[in-house]
Amino acid sequence: MENQGQGLHARVLESLGPAITAGEYAPGTVLRTDELEERFAVSRTVVREAVRVLESMRLVTSRRRVGVTVLPTEEWNVYDPRVIRWRLAGADRPRQLRSLTVLRSAVEPVAAGLAARLATPAQCAELTEHALGMVATSRGQQLAGYLVHDIAFHRVILRASGNEMFARLGDVVAEVLTGRTQHEVMFTDPDPAAVTLHVRVAEAVREHDSVRAEALTREITAGAMAELDILAP
Repeated sequence: MENQGQGLHARVLESLGPAITAGEYAPGTVLRTDELEERFAVSRTVVREAVRVLESMRLVTSRRRVGVTVLPTEEWNVYDPRVIRWRLAGADRPRQLRSLTVLRSAVEPVAAGLAARLATPAQCAELTEHALGMVATSRGQQLAGYLVHDIAFHRVILRASGNEMFARLGDVVAEVLTGRTQHEVMFTDPDPAAVTLHVRVAEAVREHDSVRAEALTREITAGAMAELDILAP
């Protein structure tokens, strides 16, 4: 019975969340709990649980005798992985991808420079492993396998920076990379130049060359933005 409740809660959440982030409900729209119960054929408890999750994302606010009010975009927790996923699934995908890529451009090069100074031998080995994994899966339309190594590579860079704020952006970057792949905002095979750059970043980090690691990572993010200009204009 508990699993069934969780399934119902997820169904309500996965309907309301994307609808709100897609702009189907304008800011200030009031959603009535009883109407949501009827619409989704679920109990008030299920609706309240879904609303609590949406409140934690700052997509809505709930007040007694008022209802559930949709908040403006400026209030949203735009770093929440589910909010990112929902926004990337909507019509505003190109703009959202650009916004997230600008964030990556500001953070990841600096993180790579720090990683070159602070990465442990184990982190250097992990970085090299995933860079070589990207090479191995970069041909033959193996995007699913490539994505695994791509996400892991960037998580290591952010974690190895030694900055806990950067490290927490690992989930954000993972959602960006996943969204690009799932929504086909990538070439069928990754750009060979980008793959090579990842290998060179791993080398720079291993050799403690912070200037080169930062510059190479900046090239990676610039290339990602250039791809968007072609695939998601």
